Amino acid sequence: GLARIDRFAFIATARGENCDFVSRFFAPAKGVPEDPVTGSAHCTLIPYWAAKLGKTTLQARQISKRGGELFCRLQGDRVEMAGGTALFLRGRIIL
Repeated sequence: GLARIDRFAFIATARGENCDFVSRFFAPAKGVPEDPVTGSAHCTLIPYWAAKLGKTTLQARQISKRGGELFCRLQGDRVEMAGGTALFLRGRIIL
């Protein structure tokens, strides 16, 4: 499988049906069999799909089991992203 290939991670992407594009992100060599929603992957995907589709505002869906929807905009060499979140960690830091 993918874990045997010497690469940090893999992104699979395709044109979407009810959004501009869909994706999945895998990093098994780093202990992440599949990430549910990956902002860093979309920093690569947004410029790619913006050029391919000829627009700078895109709607994306990461189609993992949990999945997520991202509203993205290419601003020059920057990518803006918005979407829902899931609480991962709550804590308190005392200095």
